[in-house]
Amino acid sequence: MTSTEKVRVFQVATGNLGTETIGRIQKHPDLELVGLHCYSPEKVGRDAGEIVGLAPLGVTATGTVEEILAARPDVLTFHGVFPDEDLYVKVLEAGINIATTADWITGYHRDTNHPHPSGRKVSELIADACERGGSTFYGTGMNPGLNQILGIVHTADVAEIEHISVTESVDVSCHHSVETWKAVGYGRPADDPTIPDSLYKYTAVFADSVYLMADAFGLELDEVRFIYELGACTKDVDLGWYQLPKGSLGGSYISYQGIADGVTRIESNLEWQMTPHTDPSWDIKGCYITQITGDPMVYSKHMIFPPKGMDLSNVDNFAKIGMTVTGMPLLSSLRSVVAARPGIITSNDLPLRAFAGRFKV
Repeated sequence: MTSTEKVRVFQVATGNLGTETIGRIQKHPDLELVGLHCYSPEKVGRDAGEIVGLAPLGVTATGTVEEILAARPDVLTFHGVFPDEDLYVKVLEAGINIATTADWITGYHRDTNHPHPSGRKVSELIADACERGGSTFYGTGMNPGLNQILGIVHTADVAEIEHISVTESVDVSCHHSVETWKAVGYGRPADDPTIPDSLYKYTAVFADSVYLMADAFGLELDEVRFIYELGACTKDVDLGWYQLPKGSLGGSYISYQGIADGVTRIESNLEWQMTPHTDPSWDIKGCYITQITGDPMVYSKHMIFPPKGMDLSNVDNFAKIGMTVTGMPLLSSLRSVVAARPGIITSNDLPLRAFAGRFKV
């Protein structure tokens, strides 16, 4: 592929994230949308633009893997909430690359917590499919798509690292995904004994981010520990789209801690607040924070603001910002993913330009 050829993209799913990326692909100078795969029968046969609230794009949504293969895209982008590993295998062994935001950074989490029905590790199935097709598989991890990369980059001027933490400190009340928050336990009694397991099940991809950083630093970890605190609502909270009764889970602090020789060296932390009315509560910063203890020390905030002219009275616009910053690390990487070696790759395998945005044309 030459530098002037557009990357031909076939997208899977049009939920909150997929809806946003359709529009972003249309404006991206490197990318061309050539297909859309939908799981909902009512979307199949409709124009992709119509599905996501845009003008018609001339791309009709399809619903079978065979139609993906027939289109011969350069890359399949997968934005489902949960992976579709059977689809992955069929696409990869046909020689089509995949980049996904769904629950994958290194594969550790999927291999450890979500065994494939065949009994094999998911990473083995995917690696074998890549080998058969000469294709590449890359995952950004959905929500933690960039935070761990920021952590790695911030160590470039540190001579000796003692400890590093990356923290997502955000108000999540604008992320209107009822099923997501039900799954992790928000709205259930904070003393419900099943909540810690729910939080771990749906956030354990952040353990992958710890392993990714350790790999970049050349640090061998003994384990990654899961630490949590739960914030119970101090009163009934009505968000309009979600109800949080008094005593229910309304905020949480989660930490995935990489241990080497008995010492915590790397942390990937989540401070999530659905409402400030919880006990305990956290000082939400609304940003991503990197802290490095070492020689020298580093403290950095990665703050994201809406574009000029955005209507801030519309809460849906805040949600769009979240979807943009989740999807863009994947879209920015696609040319590099297509050019990468076959097999499973991580962000450590991609060049710096894979994380670069584009100027407005």
